[in-house]
Order: sequence, then C-alpha cells, then structure tokens
Amino acid sequence: MTSVDSLSARLAFLRQTLHAHNYRYHVLDAPDIPDAEYDRLFAELKALEAQHPELITADSPTQRVGGAPLKSFAEITHRHPMLSLGNLFDEAGLQAFVTRMEKELADLGYPQGEPLQFCCEPKLDGLAVSLIYEQGVLVQGVTRGDGQKGEGITENLKTVGSIPLRLNPLPDQVMPTRLEVRGEVYMTRSAFETMNQRARDEGSKVFANPRNAAAGSLRQLDPKITATRPLMFTAYQLVEMEGVPVAATHDQAMQQLKQLGFRISEEIACVTGYAGLKHYCDQLLQKRDGLPYDIDGAVLKLNDRRWQAELGFRAREPRWATAFKYPAQEAMTQLLDVEFQVGRTGAVTPVARLEPVAVSGVTVSNATLHNMDEVARLGVEIGDWVILRRAGDVIPQIVQVVMSKRPATTQMIKAPSHCPVCQSLVERAEGEAVLRCSGGLYCAAQRKEALKHFASRKAMDIEGLGDKLIDQLVERDLVHTPADLYRLTFDDLVGLERMGPKSAENLLQALEKSKQTQLARFIYALGIREVGEATAASLAQYFGHFQALREADETTLRGIDDIGPVVAQHLLSFFAEPHNLETLDDLIQQGVHWPEVHRRREDLPLVGQTWVLTGSLESLTRDQAKARLEALGAKVAGSVSKKTTCLVAGSAAGSKLTKAESLGVEVIDEAALLAQLAALETAQT
Repeated sequence: MTSVDSLSARLAFLRQTLHAHNYRYHVLDAPDIPDAEYDRLFAELKALEAQHPELITADSPTQRVGGAPLKSFAEITHRHPMLSLGNLFDEAGLQAFVTRMEKELADLGYPQGEPLQFCCEPKLDGLAVSLIYEQGVLVQGVTRGDGQKGEGITENLKTVGSIPLRLNPLPDQVMPTRLEVRGEVYMTRSAFETMNQRARDEGSKVFANPRNAAAGSLRQLDPKITATRPLMFTAYQLVEMEGVPVAATHDQAMQQLKQLGFRISEEIACVTGYAGLKHYCDQLLQKRDGLPYDIDGAVLKLNDRRWQAELGFRAREPRWATAFKYPAQEAMTQLLDVEFQVGRTGAVTPVARLEPVAVSGVTVSNATLHNMDEVARLGVEIGDWVILRRAGDVIPQIVQVVMSKRPATTQMIKAPSHCPVCQSLVERAEGEAVLRCSGGLYCAAQRKEALKHFASRKAMDIEGLGDKLIDQLVERDLVHTPADLYRLTFDDLVGLERMGPKSAENLLQALEKSKQTQLARFIYALGIREVGEATAASLAQYFGHFQALREADETTLRGIDDIGPVVAQHLLSFFAEPHNLETLDDLIQQGVHWPEVHRRREDLPLVGQTWVLTGSLESLTRDQAKARLEALGAKVAGSVSKKTTCLVAGSAAGSKLTKAESLGVEVIDEAALLAQLAALETAQT
C-alpha cells in the first residue's frame, strides 16, 4: 500500500469512527468512549486534513465547524412540497378528524370494520427543515419557507451535532442512493437558559424563547455563529428513499431513520382509533412541563403509508395527519404596575402586575422582571403591552415589549432607594445585578421569609407552622429569630387568629418534635445564600458534625464537590456574623439537635454514584428515599442519562424506565432499594 493509500485509509477510519461515536452520543445517548479520546481522534483528523486539504470530504466531522460567511441564502424549490398541518383544539375536533378519516378511507376501499391505526409524537416547537442525502452524504438542507420554496441553509445545518453528515448503512450494508427526511431543529430549555444567561453576562442579544433562538441561529449568514448555538434535530418524516424499500408504516419508517443515524422522538407511540388518540394527547399534555424541550401539541398521523398516499393532500396540508394543539405558552397582555418585593435574603425584586391573561391553561396576573438590568434590557415601561411566557415550571416572565402598541402615557420603572418594607437603604453590590435591603434581621420581610424557610418541609419540617401564622408571629413581635420559635408558649399561641387550644397544643408538639432533626436539614434551614438542599447534604456528608463546618476556612470549603468560590464566600460570611452565631448557639440551647457522625463524605459507600427515582413508592416517600440515598453519598438526579448508576422504579413508572432500559442502566424495584439501604446503613453503624 502506498503512503497515499495508507493516509486515505487512516482518514477514512477516523471519519467512520467519529461518525459512529457521534451517533452513539447524539442519537442513542450512550457514548462508549471518554470525551478526551473523542477529542484526540478529532484532533488527529483535523491535523491530517490540514496537511492534505485535497483529501477533505464533505461528510468529514471537521466540516461541522462551519464554512465562510454567506452573502445571502439561496432559494431552493422543494422536490416534494413541504406542507403545514391542520390544527385541532378540542375533543370535538379530534372526533371529527377520526370520523372524516373513517369515511374517506371507506370510500377508498379500506377494509370495513378494521380499526384505524395512528402514529403519534410531540409537536416540537422549533424550525422545520428538510435534509437531502445522496449516496449517504448530506448534500442539502432547506427551510420550509412557503412550502414550495425555502432557503438553503446546508452549511448551518452541518453544524448541528445530531444531524448526520454521513448515514449509517441499513442491515446488509444497504445505503439509500437518495433520501429526503424532515424534522425539527430546536433547543432544550436548559440549553436555552444557559445560552441566554451567557448573553446577559456578555451584554449581547437575549432571545425571547427557544423557538426564536433556534430559528435565529439557523438564519445566521456566518455558519461559525450557528456552530456556537446548542441546537438539536429530531426527525419526524421519511419523505423519500431511493434504492431501499421504505417500510409500510410510519412508525417502521421512523425506525429506519433511527438505523440510518437520526434522532427520533422518545415519545412516539402507535394507538388505535379516537380513544387511543385522546389518551395519547391527554398523557402527553400531562408530561409537557416535565419534557426537556418545548412542545405546542401532538402530531397525529395515519400509520399505514399506503393509505396515506391514497388519501393524499389538500391545498396546504395532508389529509392523513393533523396537529392537536395545546394551550399557548405565550400571550400578550398589558403591564399595569411594578411593585418591589423583598425576599428572605434581602433581594429587592421588581414584580410585574399584569392584566390577567390565560397562558398554558393558567390565568397569570403577575410575572417576574428579575432585576433592574433586565428591565433596562427589555426597555419595558409601565403601561406597555408585553409578551408573557410561561413554560414548564418556569415562573412567568416578560420576554418582549410590543413597541408598536406602546401608549403615549407609559411611565419609566425606577428602582427604590429604600426598602419598601422597613425603609432601610437599598444597596447594590459591585458586580451584582440584584438590589438588596440592608435591614437584615431588622427587616420584617426578610424575617418572615427566613422563618418560613426554616419551618418548611425540606428544612425543619414544623407541621402547622404555615405562612399566615408566621406573619402573625412577626407582626405581633413574638418572634425575631428562629430560636424564638422554641420559646413560644401556649398563651402566646392561643390568642392568635384561627388558633384554638387544640391547634396551639399541636403546634407546640410539632415544635418539640422538630428539635430532633438531621444535620443536612438544619444547614438547609439556615437559609444561607446559594446553599440549597443538595449543597446542604454535601456539607453535612463532608464534615459530619456542625462545629467543623462553623470553623472551616475557604481552602477546606473549596475542596468540597459542588462548592465554588461564590458559595464558599457566602458560607464564610454567614459564620463570620456575630448575630448569626448567637442565633445558632441559641437554637442549640433551645434543644435543637441531630446525630453527628464523624465521617468524611469520601468514605460513604455511594459516593460518585447518581441515582434516579421514578414512579410511586409505597413504603417511604420520594423525599425520604432521596434523603437516605444522599446520606450514603449518592447524588439523586431528576432525569436518566448515561451517567445514571441506578434507577429505582416504583409503580406506574413511565418514560424514565424506558430510557434507563435503552441505556442499559441498572433498574431495581422498591423492595431491592429498601434491602440495599438497610444493608448499607447497617454497615455504616
């Protein structure tokens, strides 16, 4: 073999290997080599191609980085029109869709009495694109445009990691001579939030929502900019495949696409008739907030491709498919006023008071404006018409001002110079966007919120000590610090609103019961800035006893997993304050205690492991299971990934169980969890 042949063989090997690893990472979510090894192979390929540019191929993984900037996008005519879908909004519309389908198919000779099979999947909220492959290599990518013509954005689409540049062969090493596949380019919510936060930090453009971010990223004339955006692609339609027979049904065709190297939806499912469609739409709506990406409905398609062809198309949409739309996640309303609220850490936050409007099926009248930097970035004024967004568990927020509707009477939003609760000066620390009240424990707002946090279920778990009761205790000057809670008497309580003798006795018993707690709960209950439940657990597991945490220096704190310089500084500041130390000593004097274990976190049996809980547990609550796992050193995550060590599947386990099985993650039931916990906890005593 000549040196040229040897070099070509090495380049082909590197490309094929990197394509295989891209497929495992982006489509299967199951990488089988470390990132460092992937980077080494990529660096070798890049170096060899730099030395021999004449050997670079269009499907090389190095070509994802983007070519030269374009002056404009070319207009491309779709070989097959890229039509949109009709929309349904309620059960009546869904029933009418099925009835029409049954009638039209019967007229075409569909077997009488045979139920209709549909294939359903989420309607991703992104940008639809069509991809063309010839001899297994991506040659063209086009936007929907007007359905007849779209924009050629091939170079930009090459930067999307989940779009294969070269297809995997089908079984028996068969490769289509030509393939057209359509799908959605989008961003996950977490990637979108991370990108926007980076943009805020840099003072650059912030996007209103993931859909706009995806569309804006793909329409960059410079592909290198697109390459920096966290875009994903999920295929939803095999349009044409030459040289290989296409599967008879839509769901089988989607599996063909997966074999070829495309990501397909994990939520795809086949159902029968109206009842099956309704059940799928209802279930997907319940899952909507928990999905990692935005959806605006469900796509419902007749599964049999032969009967799809028989039904054909209307002018602008297929007869065999439709979209069942969910309530919108964005709406337009008017900003009536802005009030400033004081949180338990002293943060003074602008809150928008809005003309009530329905968003995602919920009536919203308030929204966060985050801070004055965000107010300035939006350019929002009182009286403006604004776009409000509510997605998943995210607090409703204003994402855009409708400048074309701005009234002449709008008023600028001004930051307060004094706390709206205690009239102390409002300060803004250098490098921070947040305004803070300087009143500390003297500020009733902070006192109330600190006490509410202290008494909450995941902190000291004081049953019966609700928000309204804490408001009364503070307003009547009965409680100033958390330690004062344990000084309350029957006479103090019985005179409060809605507090009879029995309720007073119950609360005193709950306070007494709460004195026996866990170190992690106690640390979390203190309300130290940036110290959430997981960080509190890490600190408790690392130090084992409270005095060691109180005396820890910055070097020690920075050496703990998940503790960065900001959290370390908040901890040091908290324990440096004399009034905080007085309150801690007072709490201990009042009888608050916990079992202290002189054991470092690295000695715990589950350190380095990530566990996930799903489904319903019978013998213990999710929080109890999580606390026991964390006490043994495990990290308990909310979603399954390639890093998951074990999934605990209770009854009615859903998509997490399916994903764990596809990734080869160990799955155990509740009985096995209890047995493992008992064995490990016994070994620790």
